[in-house]
Amino acid sequence: MVRSIIHSDRFQPRLVYAGLFLTFAAAALLAASCSSAGAQFNVPPGGTQVHDSSALHPPAGARVAIVEFEDMECPVCGRDNPILKDAAAKYHIPWIRHDFPLPMHAWSFTAAVNARWFDTKSKALGDEYRDQVFAAQPTLYNNPDLLRQFTEKFAKSHGIDLPFAIDPQGKLTADINADKALGERTGIEHTPTVWIVAAANTKGAPFTEVIHPEQDLYTIIDQVLAATPASSAAAKTTGAKKATK
Repeated sequence: MVRSIIHSDRFQPRLVYAGLFLTFAAAALLAASCSSAGAQFNVPPGGTQVHDSSALHPPAGARVAIVEFEDMECPVCGRDNPILKDAAAKYHIPWIRHDFPLPMHAWSFTAAVNARWFDTKSKALGDEYRDQVFAAQPTLYNNPDLLRQFTEKFAKSHGIDLPFAIDPQGKLTADINADKALGERTGIEHTPTVWIVAAANTKGAPFTEVIHPEQDLYTIIDQVLAATPASSAAAKTTGAKKATK
């Protein structure tokens, strides 16, 4: 009996160390999970405090537009991407997309460079690449090598040779950095940040942030359209019925 107790006590430190290891491992996994889910930062209470509204207006001739600052590795951006795309199509309004890659994401900046390179072939192709990257996020993890493989496959499927150096002169990188600087001046603190913006003749707010696009996007667009009279240049802009869920 004594031998049994001594034998048990001999392994007690190992059990303690094993327990500590499992505790730390669980904490690390939880932190990684939280980092992945919340890597887009937290939405400030009451929404984004706008410091510079120069980016928050529709393009010339448009009555209303969607303005978004996005990170291509942000999971919430991936979730909201088809919602914004569908709304822009239903309401026939512009969707202005700004790059705001976050530093904790291993491939978001590279993905933005890739998308702008495909834009040089055609804007439709660049947007298709963005859509497919957002849809493929769960399989790309935080791995730049997997993004490169995905991008090569995308280019090949469209009959395009992807160069080894996507941005040798750094022009696309400069454009992305300019977008990010614009976001910082605006007051961006999270991605995605989405606004519905109106023409100068609106009777309502010139821009309204959409905190929960999956719930409120169509309602806010309807409200902004109702407060913004159609001009001759934007007479063809029409509303759409809220999607049936």
